Amino acid sequence: MSDLQSKSLIVFKGLLFLLMAVMSAVILFAQAPTITTATLLGLLIWSSCRFYYFLFYVLEKYVDPTMRYAGLIDLIQGMKKRRNGRDSGSECR
Repeated sequence: MSDLQSKSLIVFKGLLFLLMAVMSAVILFAQAPTITTATLLGLLIWSSCRFYYFLFYVLEKYVDPTMRYAGLIDLIQGMKKRRNGRDSGSECR
């Protein structure tokens, strides 16, 4: 399977992720419409965004510039290689 290269399809995919997140939050809040639920949803969204930023920007820019990877599975595989000493200094995708 090749990587998605169409700019319009990439944007469409991103919008689908946004739609999925919004719909999930709306459905969850509709099941339990309380201040606690709204607060926890807000914290979940905020912390998830910060974690994503950490994984895909902070690690590469501030921790180790050789830590480049295409996604979470690629990151885990690269970390396993480093831990086992099998990484010959090559960059991950």
